[in-house]
Amino acid sequence: MKLPSPSKIFLACLALIGSVGIANCQTWTPLTHPAPVSMGIMLLLTDGRVLVHEEPNCSGTGCVGKDYTAWYTLTPDSTGSYINGTWTKVASLPTGYAPLFFGSAVLPDGKVVVQGGEYNCPGGSCAGVWQNLGALYDPAANTWTKTTPPFPHVGDAESIVLPNGTWMLADCCARAFGDGAFPLYAYFNESTLNFTPQSNATDGKFDDFDEEGWTLLPNGNILTVDAYTSNTNNSGTNSELYNPSTNTWATAGSTIVQLWDSNCKRGGGSFEVGPGVLMPNGTVFYTGASDCAPGNIATYDLATGTWTAQLPFPNKDAANDAPAAIEPNGNVIVMASPFSGTFSAPSTFYEWNGSSLNVFPGPPNAVNDPSFVGHLLALPSGEILFTDYSTSVEVLTPVGTYQPSWQPTITTAPVSVSPGKTYSISGTQFNGLSQGAAYGDDFQDATNYPLVRIINKGTGHVFYAKTHGHSTMGVATGTLPVSTNFDVPLGIETGACSLYVVANGIPSDAKACSVGFATATALTSSPNPSSVGQAVTFTATVSSSSGTPTGKVTFLNGTATMGTVILSGGVATFTTSSLTKGRHKITARYSGSSKFAQSSAALIQTVQ
Repeated sequence: MKLPSPSKIFLACLALIGSVGIANCQTWTPLTHPAPVSMGIMLLLTDGRVLVHEEPNCSGTGCVGKDYTAWYTLTPDSTGSYINGTWTKVASLPTGYAPLFFGSAVLPDGKVVVQGGEYNCPGGSCAGVWQNLGALYDPAANTWTKTTPPFPHVGDAESIVLPNGTWMLADCCARAFGDGAFPLYAYFNESTLNFTPQSNATDGKFDDFDEEGWTLLPNGNILTVDAYTSNTNNSGTNSELYNPSTNTWATAGSTIVQLWDSNCKRGGGSFEVGPGVLMPNGTVFYTGASDCAPGNIATYDLATGTWTAQLPFPNKDAANDAPAAIEPNGNVIVMASPFSGTFSAPSTFYEWNGSSLNVFPGPPNAVNDPSFVGHLLALPSGEILFTDYSTSVEVLTPVGTYQPSWQPTITTAPVSVSPGKTYSISGTQFNGLSQGAAYGDDFQDATNYPLVRIINKGTGHVFYAKTHGHSTMGVATGTLPVSTNFDVPLGIETGACSLYVVANGIPSDAKACSVGFATATALTSSPNPSSVGQAVTFTATVSSSSGTPTGKVTFLNGTATMGTVILSGGVATFTTSSLTKGRHKITARYSGSSKFAQSSAALIQTVQ
C-alpha cells in the first residue's frame, strides 16, 4: 500500500466511458455533519450505529487526525437517516495497538473483534510490522479488551464469521515469515480471548493466505481465490473451498482467467486480488487485480461448481485492493482504478448486474482516489456508506429494489414490548443472501446478521433494538427457521409501532407492535372459596415504575370473557355471581395503552 493523494470534492454522475454502458444515475450524498477526522474501515453494530476507525492514511489537506487507536460511531437521526447522523468518539484501542489493514468482524453477541495489522501507527507514524495484536470491543460497556495473539504474525489478515458464529482468522504470511511450514489459521474463543489453531500439514491449503479474500457460501463453505504468494506459479488460476465441518481445503477449480496480479504472468506483481461477492442469483462475482493490463473478472456458479470468465474491466482499470458491496436490487458495485502504477488515481465505479458491467456514478472524491483507499458498507436503510481516509463521508442511495423472495420473514414476534427489556424473534432469512460487502485481506465488514427496526406510528421516529444471540451467521438460509434476541432501547417512544427485521438493507414486512413501559398486574378475589350463586369480586391492580397505568382490564373465566373494566387509579374490579361449582382459572388481562405495556395475572377461584 501507499499514501493516496489529497482529495478534492465534486459531485457528478459519470458519463459514458469507452464502450461500456452507464448505470442509471444514482445519488451520492455527503453527510450533513462531516466526519471530525479521516475515516477508514466501518462495521455495522447490531444497534444500528456504524463503528468507524480513524485512519489518516492520506496526505495534504484531506487528512485530519493522527490517532489510529481512535474509533467513532455514526448514529442515525430520529428518522433513521444516516445522512443526517451524528458522530461520537468512543473508546480507543489498548495502548500500543494502532493498526492499519487488519482483520475485523461483528460477532453474534454484537461485540466487535479486530486483530493484526500490516502496519502499526503510534502517534500517526506507520511502520510495516505485520503485527499480531488484537482487541475485543463491547459497545454496551464502551470498552476494548486485549486478546491473546494466535500467531507470531497476523498482518493484513483474512477473517470471517462461520455459520456457527465462530470467528476464523488467518496468519497472512506464515510461510513467508517462517511462522510455520504450512499456512496458519485459527478459531477465536471469545470467552477466553484466545485462539485455537486449526491448521495442520494435511488440511490441504495450497498457499499462504496473504492478499486472499474469503466469501461465505450458502452451504457454509468458504470460497477463496489463490494469490500464489507461496507456491508461486506465475500462470496459476486456482481457487479453493474451505469446509468447516471437516476442517479441510480443496480446489474449487480454475478461475479460467487470472484474478491475482502476477505482472501479466511475468512475476514481480503485487499479488493483489479483487473482492468477491455472493449474489442472489447463486453466483459469486469475483474481480481481478493487475499492474500491466485491465483486471480480469470471473463468476463462480454455486450450482455447477464452475467458473466462467467474463469481460475484463474497461478503461485500463483493475481492482487492486478494492471494495465492493451489494445493493438491495441484487447488483454489485465495485471500485476500480488504473492498473498502471498499481495503486493510482482516479477511481471509477462499476456495477455488475449478473451479466454485464456498467460504469456507475462515483462519490465526489473518486477522481482523486486509488481504489485501495475506498471502503463500502451496506446500511440497514438500503443505502451504502463510503469512506476513503478523508473527512468526506458519502451515502449512496441506489435505484431499484429487492425481490420479495429475498426478504426476511417474521413468524413469531412479541406484540407488546417495553423499554429496557429483551425479547426473542424468529422467522427465515434473517441473515440475508450475502455478506453484504467485501474487500479482502485488509479489513472485513460483513453484515450478514439481523437488525431489528421499530418505527413509532405516531411520530415516524426510527429506533434500532440491539440484536444478539443469532441462531446462525450463515447466508441465504432459505426456509430454515432462524432466530435472534433484541433489546428494546430505554429511550424508545411509547405507543403503536411497526417492527421489522433487516438484513443487508432489505427489510421484512412490518409486524404490528406496541411499546409501553413495563407493567405488573396483580389479581385477587373475595371471597375465595365461594358458594354457588354467591357474588365474587375480582380486583386487578396494574402498576408500573413509570407512572399509573390507564386503559382497560379484561376478566376471563378460562378463555371466555366475563367483562371489561376501565382502570381507575390503576385498579379495576369486576363482580359476578354466575360461577358454577368447581375450580375456575380467572385471568385479568391488561391491554396496555399508548404509554404502558400489556400484562396479566391469573388465579384459581374455587366455587363450592
